[in-house]
Amino acid sequence: MKNIYATIFLAAFMVSCGGDSKKSVDDVIAEGDLKALRTMREEVSKQHDILGADLGKLDEAIKKLDTVENRVLVTALKAKDTLFNHYIELQGNVSTKENLMINAEYSGTLQRVYVNEGQKVGRGQVLARIDDGGLGAQLSQLRAQASLAKTTFERQKRLWEQNIGSEMQYLESQTQYESTKNAVVQLERQLVKTTVIAPFSGTIEEIISEQGSNVSPGTAILRIVSLRNMYIEAEVPERYLPNVKKGTQVIADFPVLGEKVETEVRQASNYINPGNRSFRIEVGVPNKNGSIKPNLTAKMNINDYTNEKAILVPQSVISENAEGDQYVYVASAIDENGEAEVHRSIIETGKTQEDLVEVLSGIKEGDQIIKEGARSVQEGQKVKILKR
Repeated sequence: MKNIYATIFLAAFMVSCGGDSKKSVDDVIAEGDLKALRTMREEVSKQHDILGADLGKLDEAIKKLDTVENRVLVTALKAKDTLFNHYIELQGNVSTKENLMINAEYSGTLQRVYVNEGQKVGRGQVLARIDDGGLGAQLSQLRAQASLAKTTFERQKRLWEQNIGSEMQYLESQTQYESTKNAVVQLERQLVKTTVIAPFSGTIEEIISEQGSNVSPGTAILRIVSLRNMYIEAEVPERYLPNVKKGTQVIADFPVLGEKVETEVRQASNYINPGNRSFRIEVGVPNKNGSIKPNLTAKMNINDYTNEKAILVPQSVISENAEGDQYVYVASAIDENGEAEVHRSIIETGKTQEDLVEVLSGIKEGDQIIKEGARSVQEGQKVKILKR
C-alpha cells in the first residue's frame, strides 16, 4: 500500500512540476540542492493531504453502499443464579486426643509386660505389672485387722446401746475401726499403681521400658494410640472470626493419601493470640479405614461464605477503566443471525474463588456477557455471537 501511495504522490508531483518526468525524487536528492529538495517535499506533502481526504470520502461512500459488513466474532455466556461457596485455605496437622505415654506410678521392678508393639488392646486391659515389694501381703494383713476392728466395734456398739460398758470403750473401738479401714483404702490405692491398665482402646505404639527394668514414678513404660478421635488443629487469622465458628463446613484434603473428607469445625477458640492475631480451631476427622495418622499434614478448605443466588463470571471478562471501575460488555438486541450490539456495564464485585468472580450488581440474570473477544470490542460495536 505504501508503494502505491508513493507512486501516486510521485505522479502528482510530476504533473504539478509541468510534466517533467526526467527528474525523480532520487535525481533531486542526488543533485543535493537544498532548495529543490524543500520544494519537492512541499509539493509531495500537499498531494498527500489531498489524496488522504479523497480516500476518506471513498471509504465512507463504500461503507454506505456495502450491505455486507464484517462483524467481530465473539462468544457470550448467559448470566444465571447459582450456588456459590467461598472457601479459605489453611494448612494444619492431624492430632489425636488419645495419644498417651503411660508412665509408672510406683517404684519397683517391671515384673511383667503383657503386650507387644502393634498389639490392639481394649480399655481396662492389664498391660504391665510392677513388683509390689510385699505390698499385697501387707494389704491382706491390714484387711484382717480391719475385719477384727469392725467386729469389735459392732459388738461394742450393741453393748453401748444396751447401756453396758463405758463410752470410752465404745469410742476407742470406733476410732480403731475407722483408722484401720482408712489404712486399707490407702494401701489399696498404692497397690493399684503397680498394675498398668489401658485407659482407652487402641494400639500399643511403643514399649519403652523392658520387662525386668527398674522404674519409678514418672518413668515412661509404653505409648498407646487410638486413631478414632482424630482432629486437625490450625490457626485462623482473626479477620475470619465472624464466619468461622463451631459447625462451619470444612473439606479436609490429605495430599499424601489422595483423600478428601467432608467434616466441620468442632471447636473454635475464644482467645485471640496477640502474637500472630489468630485463633485456634479443631476440625474433627472421620478415620474409618485408619489411614489418617497423627502429625499428618492436611489442607483445609473452610466454607466462610455462601450465596445461594450468586452470579459468577470468569475473571478474564472483567476490565477496569482509568477511574478504577470494573466493567464487562453485555450484548443486547440479539437478532436471529446472532448479531448484536455490545454495551459496557459497570459492575460491583464480591468474593473470588479460583477464576470465578461474584458479581453483586451491574448484571442481572439472563444477560449475555461477552466472553471470548471481550478485550477487543468497544462500546456500541456490532458483533456476531458464535454458538458453542
